[in-house]
Amino acid sequence: MKVIVNIQLKDGVLDPQGKAVHHALTSLKFNEVNNVRIGKQIILDIDAPDINTAQARVEIMCDELLANTVIENYTIEFPSC
Repeated sequence: MKVIVNIQLKDGVLDPQGKAVHHALTSLKFNEVNNVRIGKQIILDIDAPDINTAQARVEIMCDELLANTVIENYTIEFPSC
């Protein structure tokens, strides 16, 4: 089963990488961009008997390893379901 985990910084957490990209875009005259936040995407291929089990297991993976839940939020998607 394919699972996509999107991880982004929580609101209020400074994003120096996003600031650098925003500055670069402004330097290239893309002035319509107001803000940039950088995140990450993790694509997993897992074996699970059903979507509920997969959801629960991936949440544990995120909480224990994939995301720093102090400063990051995550969403879990099941594109093939």
